[in-house]
Amino acid sequence: MSRVFPDKYVIGLTGNIATGKSVVRKMLEHLGAYGIDADRLAHRAIARGAPGYRPVVETFGRWIVGPDGEIDRRKLGRIVFSDPEALAHLEAIVHPLVEQAIRYLVRNAPHKVVVIEAIKLLESGLHKMCDAIWVVDAPPEVQLERLVKQRGLSAEEARQRIMAQPPQALKRARADVIIDNSRTYEYTWRQVVDAWMKLPGVAPLRPRRRTVSVPAEQPQKAKRPRQARPAPRGRAAAPAATPRPRPAPPTTVQVEVERATPKHAPEIADFIARATRGKVRPGRADIIARFGDRAYLLIRRDGELIGLVGWQVENLVTRVNEFYIHTPHGAEQAIQAAMDEVLERSRELQCEAALVFLHPKFYSRTRDQWQRLGFEERAIETLTVPAWQEAARESRPPGKTVLLFKQLRTDRVLQPL
Repeated sequence: MSRVFPDKYVIGLTGNIATGKSVVRKMLEHLGAYGIDADRLAHRAIARGAPGYRPVVETFGRWIVGPDGEIDRRKLGRIVFSDPEALAHLEAIVHPLVEQAIRYLVRNAPHKVVVIEAIKLLESGLHKMCDAIWVVDAPPEVQLERLVKQRGLSAEEARQRIMAQPPQALKRARADVIIDNSRTYEYTWRQVVDAWMKLPGVAPLRPRRRTVSVPAEQPQKAKRPRQARPAPRGRAAAPAATPRPRPAPPTTVQVEVERATPKHAPEIADFIARATRGKVRPGRADIIARFGDRAYLLIRRDGELIGLVGWQVENLVTRVNEFYIHTPHGAEQAIQAAMDEVLERSRELQCEAALVFLHPKFYSRTRDQWQRLGFEERAIETLTVPAWQEAARESRPPGKTVLLFKQLRTDRVLQPL
């Protein structure tokens, strides 16, 4: 196993900009790995209150601090990406903090396989704690298209960013595994699964399911038996109706929560269309593409799909941005079962907080249930940690939604030293 961490196998995942590293990391997470985004940790390391904040401000000046007190990363980027010496000063501050955080996360992860995604995995020395180097590859024309379409850059800006990086061939030369991410999601998924199955000690891929017992629905109050009516004069009174004995209702029911894989895409697309009464009609390809940045949970009762949750973990924050329930009764059961799984998995992933985005009408019907689960309605501005605010802004779905928040741990990975 790992040369550095006992009982772990650590994959170092790298590749140049817009090759699709995060998509491959998410695939490995779907397969059971614990994922770490080193570049996000670098952003956290210089957030206000984090250990890198003061050294960076003292090194580059207070003019890089924005009105909100946070370091303006665009201003900082204009300095360091045009001056190699300035970039070296920044990396000397940030890289040790990121390595410290990664070591903490790897040691505490319950997973046997850990994947560290970092664009400068080889240059920063992070590769020294890895057992294998995986490189995600895509040709320059694909990188250019993704930067323009997905990040809103102009073609000229995209070319500058691509040309500013070391040649991708240098990374390929150091690779133990190369993933070609130039085509479809399914094409990349097959390569990742094949490489995963060759890892030491990895079991065959099996769907993750759990069955949970949740409180059964409360039966409606039984009607009082019909009383005998007085008989007309000269006739005998009719006997009172004898109520039929009813079997005692079960106190709990079994609800199955299953982790979805891309093969479930048609079923997921059909369920969303039914749950929204046709207002949202994603296709199979749309759902498969979503697997690149989130996981899905299927909630079944007696084999019937009654709920669907789309969620992701990034930067130690759980984000639930799809929540569909489609059942004439038992919504509370589906919510309870789904969130039991989400919160348990979130704690395994060492998350600091959980965010849930709900449609206002759905929230108004289930408000008491969410309060019992420990969630509270919040505005983004009231979240006390900048990384939580950033997570809420980038994960909020389009349209009107209610944000629910729950803190999962009080200690933080990158606290001031």
